[in-house]
Amino acid sequence: MTEINKTVFAPQLYIKSGVKNIDFYTKAFGAIELRRWTNDDDSIHVAELSIEGSIFHLHEESLKSGGFSPEKYDGTTTIVGLFVSDVDAFMNRAIAAGATEISSAQDYDYGYRQGRVKDPFGHTWMFEMKI
Repeated sequence: MTEINKTVFAPQLYIKSGVKNIDFYTKAFGAIELRRWTNDDDSIHVAELSIEGSIFHLHEESLKSGGFSPEKYDGTTTIVGLFVSDVDAFMNRAIAAGATEISSAQDYDYGYRQGRVKDPFGHTWMFEMKI
């Protein structure tokens, strides 16, 4: 029997060039840093992290690739949705680690509990769970 490849969504997020510390993600989300590629000045070129088995990458900004951090334009075109077992716990931990609350956790009539935060690098995260 041949194994079928599983499709996995892995966000690729941009951060400002020169960033050396991404501890926010380990403190706020319990992320595990799997690997990191650095520049000569030890700033992050690319970092691969996992949150409860879901992988995402952080890349430094690049004019060549056209990828910019949300901070560059004081906004974002993407919300990273993260399904979790306890929205309130993730919200509280993220805020304690330095995130800014955008919308508090609440139940919606379409069957989800959701809340949003902005991380220190400008990315918007929406924690959600089915209720």
